[in-house]
Amino acid sequence: MSDRLDALIHHARLLVEGGLVIGTAGNVSLRIDDEIVVTPTSIPYDRIQREDLCVLDLAGHQTGGRRRASSEAPMHAQIYTATDAAAVVHTHSPFATTIACVYDALPAIHYSIHRLGGDTVPVVEYELFGSDALADRVALMAKGRRGVLLRNHGAVTWGSSLEEAYDLAVLLEWLAQLYWQAKQLGEPHLLTADEIRGVAEEARRRREAREAAPIE
Repeated sequence: MSDRLDALIHHARLLVEGGLVIGTAGNVSLRIDDEIVVTPTSIPYDRIQREDLCVLDLAGHQTGGRRRASSEAPMHAQIYTATDAAAVVHTHSPFATTIACVYDALPAIHYSIHRLGGDTVPVVEYELFGSDALADRVALMAKGRRGVLLRNHGAVTWGSSLEEAYDLAVLLEWLAQLYWQAKQLGEPHLLTADEIRGVAEEARRRREAREAAPIE
């Protein structure tokens, strides 16, 4: 358990180091059995200790921790309810947030977008931060996906592990930056839904082949 809590704190600090948040913005959580462990509100990431982490039930109610849980606890809880996620990462990364201020979805600028669960990453319409309304909107779009953008707010990703959820947050920011850069040069060529489906199928085939290969 202590190793998993240390990993949660480590990845929370990576958000600042990677430029995915500023100050105390954003949050990270981990599902452990029937509980959610999430970063606290309003504490600089480099000061967070194990004792500061907050424990929630799957309905999002705080049940433990000496600090108050992140204001986005309802969104984390709804994602765990709607998906098979083991970890959730919420950022205010600049390029992803820029795209969420202008477009209704991030299109397929690169084939790796398939890792986020589709040929686009949709933008969830604006609701007040920390609200049940925002959590409900995210949950409605979460099924079958690994991330969404939040209108005039940021991004949220989730995965089967803390490492995957964080890697997808980094990937989403990179895709948003790539799209923004391409738009400076002209109208980008985008991949079709069929092309992204083909990428996803090939990635699945290769993964299954690796898993089936004998260990030498």
